[in-house]
Amino acid sequence: MQKALGMLEAVARLGPGTSAKEIAKFAGVPTTTAYRMLNLLVADGFLVRVPDLSGFALGRRTAELAHAATESEPDISLHDVVEELRGHTRFGLHVASFGGGRLRLVDKDPDHEIIAISTLAKDLHANALGKLLLAHDPSVRPDPELRRLTEHTVDDPVLLDRELSTIRCDGYAVENQESRLGRAALAVPIRDQLAVVVGGLYVQGSVERVTARDRELVQFLFDGARRLTGLI
Repeated sequence: MQKALGMLEAVARLGPGTSAKEIAKFAGVPTTTAYRMLNLLVADGFLVRVPDLSGFALGRRTAELAHAATESEPDISLHDVVEELRGHTRFGLHVASFGGGRLRLVDKDPDHEIIAISTLAKDLHANALGKLLLAHDPSVRPDPELRRLTEHTVDDPVLLDRELSTIRCDGYAVENQESRLGRAALAVPIRDQLAVVVGGLYVQGSVERVTARDRELVQFLFDGARRLTGLI
């Protein structure tokens, strides 16, 4: 059961079209085991194959469970949840929407300024939220110029594509002094009830404090994003 739940979580976090190999890697199970269990999950309606058969998406029964869980909870707003999350971390938390293929901040932490905020929507390749949008919405493409904001900005299309693939696999995006020297950030996807990525939960801080090596912070963001499911 743990393995099956791990594979459902993999599809929920990585999004529709996730391949069996990506699911196996994320869930930490052998590929042969993953194939066998994926077939069972498809047969039971918890997963479905995407139309081109290249990967998997959450199925009807999973959506029904998510809907039932939502119905059993009192009405609560995105801002209410984010404010509660802010009370459990020393970092500033910000929420972005990816509606219509555009990056828009819909809930900024009033106590923590976002450094280089004007570059977020303009230079998607140079920040964690932008890379999250690029990784999960194939209709959005980075500016062909890939403007170099600092010496750390990724301005090679091949390297950027490789990083976007890693983001889809790992489930989160990292920004390391790419938009402003001395600043780093992490972003994890926020999904709707059908597991489509509709936004991102973003934390920014000094390069010494905000790092993917801080597994507690990464897990905090994952848990927070899960609570925001369906609220954007």
